[in-house]
Amino acid sequence: MLLNRIIIVTGGAGLLGRSFCEEIIINHGICIIADLNAEAGEQTQKELQAKYANAQVHFIHLNINSKESIIELIEKLHIKFGKIDAVVNNAYPRNKNYGRHYFDVEYADFCENININLGGYFLVGQQFAAYFLKQGFGNIINISSIYGIIAPRFDIYDDTKMTMPVEYAVIKSGLLHLTKYMAKYFKGKNIRVNAISLGGIKDAQPKSFLIKYRKLCLNKGMLNPQDINGTLIFLLSIHSMAINGQNIVVDDGYTL
Repeated sequence: MLLNRIIIVTGGAGLLGRSFCEEIIINHGICIIADLNAEAGEQTQKELQAKYANAQVHFIHLNINSKESIIELIEKLHIKFGKIDAVVNNAYPRNKNYGRHYFDVEYADFCENININLGGYFLVGQQFAAYFLKQGFGNIINISSIYGIIAPRFDIYDDTKMTMPVEYAVIKSGLLHLTKYMAKYFKGKNIRVNAISLGGIKDAQPKSFLIKYRKLCLNKGMLNPQDINGTLIFLLSIHSMAINGQNIVVDDGYTL
């Protein structure tokens, strides 16, 4: 479905990013792992190349909070391939104090996390869109969350050390409206912008949390990264050409 398409995944060495990259390779796309962590990015590239014969996967260092870094990545890919088909805005930067309980969040930390995360998504989208305008086509996919749609269900975090960060809710809800803004701003320019809002991804959470979370879903409960792949590939493919400015929710019914 993605034969010879050049697709960048920001945060491509992370839990979700790696799964996205693997699925892009399976669908014969040319995958660019774009990550701030060079060691993890290079290791992910090596492992995917070892797992899939003739895998077309490359690692390029990227800081989504640096305009120069984004432009450098775009220029490298243009020189190497002559085009870029899509970028998946998936990176998840945050500072060391991210994730504190509401009354423990310092104003400076709140502002910094909004800036580096939502601001980074804006900067990546802006710079790639500028390239796509010159190219004549392009596709941007923003990775959002169920907590960009509904208020947190705080009770499922009771009796755990976990919390639902206020920054996360602000970032992900803002990202959904940014998606709509961009899609409409590029009207008539052949640039698509869509979002995927994910349910919770299983990642060593406490059993008590998993049980309470599952009761709010319809079948499975917490998702695996692979559960998102089909929707991503669809949005990257020609089969979704008429979908623009939309948010697709993948959450096993959690938001119902």
